[in-house]
Amino acid sequence: MLTDGTDNVRFKTFSRRAAILGGAQLLVFGGLASRMYYLQVLKSSEYQMLAEENRVNMRLLAPLRGEILDRFGKVLASNRQNFRVLLIPEQTPDIEATLTKLNRVVPLSETQWKRVLRDARRSPAFLPITVSENLSWEQFAQVNIHEPDLPGIEPDVGETRHYPHGPALAHVVGYVAAVSEKDLDDEDPLLKLPGFRIGKSGLERRLDRELRGAAGASHVEVNAYGRVIRELSKDPGTPGSKVVLTLDMDLQKYATERLAGEAAAAVVMDIHTGDVLASVSTPAYDPNDFNVGLSQATWDGLIENPYKPLVNKTIAGQYPPGSTFKMIVAAAAVEHKVMRPNERIRCTGKTTLGNHEFHCWKRRGHGNVDMRQAIMHSCNTYFYEAAKRLGIDRINEMAHRFGLGESYGYEVPGEKSGLVPSRGWKRATTGAPWQQGETLIAGVGQGYLLATPLQLAVMTSRLANGGRAVKPRLVRSVGEETMDLPPAPSMGVSDAALAVARDGMNMVSNVPGGTAYRSRITEPGMQLAGKTGSAQVRRISREERESGVLTNEELEWKQREHALFVAFAPVQDPRYAVSVVVEHGASGSRTAAPVARDIMKVVLERDPANRLAQGPQGPAAPQNPDLREG
Repeated sequence: MLTDGTDNVRFKTFSRRAAILGGAQLLVFGGLASRMYYLQVLKSSEYQMLAEENRVNMRLLAPLRGEILDRFGKVLASNRQNFRVLLIPEQTPDIEATLTKLNRVVPLSETQWKRVLRDARRSPAFLPITVSENLSWEQFAQVNIHEPDLPGIEPDVGETRHYPHGPALAHVVGYVAAVSEKDLDDEDPLLKLPGFRIGKSGLERRLDRELRGAAGASHVEVNAYGRVIRELSKDPGTPGSKVVLTLDMDLQKYATERLAGEAAAAVVMDIHTGDVLASVSTPAYDPNDFNVGLSQATWDGLIENPYKPLVNKTIAGQYPPGSTFKMIVAAAAVEHKVMRPNERIRCTGKTTLGNHEFHCWKRRGHGNVDMRQAIMHSCNTYFYEAAKRLGIDRINEMAHRFGLGESYGYEVPGEKSGLVPSRGWKRATTGAPWQQGETLIAGVGQGYLLATPLQLAVMTSRLANGGRAVKPRLVRSVGEETMDLPPAPSMGVSDAALAVARDGMNMVSNVPGGTAYRSRITEPGMQLAGKTGSAQVRRISREERESGVLTNEELEWKQREHALFVAFAPVQDPRYAVSVVVEHGASGSRTAAPVARDIMKVVLERDPANRLAQGPQGPAAPQNPDLREG
């Protein structure tokens, strides 16, 4: 009985434990089953998507950057093959040894060497690292030949920006370079792509978004370590927009060559449409160098060059306009009826105001001259008198009508507005009142007055086109969008005032004794009308002026006057305007005028309608027996 009872108790105890264990197992397996049902049935689509994302990676692809063309379709900026060398660290037993061998084939700088070693430490071993790029075909071929002896080295062909005309368009087109930290404020994911480049100056910068295009994508299958197994699909993205400019590249190239060796600028405009046909600033730099990467020595040479190759002088160089400003004063004098065009003023070589003398450039004076003759001979004394009668406020108002002291919203970044002084400006700037002597100086384009070569071209265009306030245009189209300007409104200047200024410019170039007579164009139907200018950069002492011995050529370069010339052509049917500024060129008539004449001849010869070379000769330039000496 006792044994049976004990066994019964033990049996019941075992049965309870088995039931508890079985129940626990049932709960565990039930939980597992329910969890598997939840994951594989209820959440199957979600986790299948996550698994697919782990298996398939999407990688951004940089699109082709849009081309930049001139008005005739010549390529100014494009893309070309970029022969480069990559290194895959996991395939390289000894990176330094491999670089040493590669250096015998493609020389590597110390900077490149350090960068590769740094990137190899920071990046996954299977990701390729760029060692060198923009190789020549010969170098690329040598790398391919020696590839078996260079473990981990992989020759590769990509795309890079190319500027076929080099320095001739550096300041207009600009350049691209690697993305900097401050550029990352832009949310475009393209900026985070290794080696991606964006516009840093010129049109490349202003139109960067349009030229950049939209990113493409490559879907690749990867293993658990992220290594690419195969490419599943590829979308190359949307290429950047094509940009067409108003420039004539052949003219641009000629003007660049004509100004070679000078610190200078030249602008050519269509006076009716505002199209900029040439915009040259010399010296310049090669934008291809910035794309590849400048050496420290090259950069130091650019920033230390006294001719300032990094400055776009056409829009950022600000110079006293000198005697090229006299047409503005003449037009204002006629418009406000303070002087009649035929009124004569006697020039003895100087004008006295209080106890101060204001000198004419001709020591013995020009004698009696009227307004047209004063422009022709560039007589300072006449314009001292005109400025005194006008006052600075009227001069300021007329200068603004002609586009001076303003910016135009020009497409190239860095445009300066110059300066046209007034009473209010001086008091606000210096706290001092305006002096009448400063008005006389402004009347001959000196003093506080500043203008850019682009502004001088606009001024001349408005004078030649009958008083329409034309603005400069550089971009004709972006993609399918045409960048047309609205019709230029009238400046509100009378025909009589404009005619006097134009007649004077015609006499400057086409009447013996005119300051630019030696730089005239003699071909029938191609005559130009111009105006010389020489802008002082320092105060000339009485002793220097009276000695007559110290000439500009004898001064060191930085002390010489700037040389300026503006012109329009043809005289009988104006179509084009040109401005030329040569820094410290000494003389507008000797230095700037011949350059402007040569550029204008090329412009007229390239006229698409060819209406100039065979057109009738315009009316003879006015002659005056009293002016033939001079």
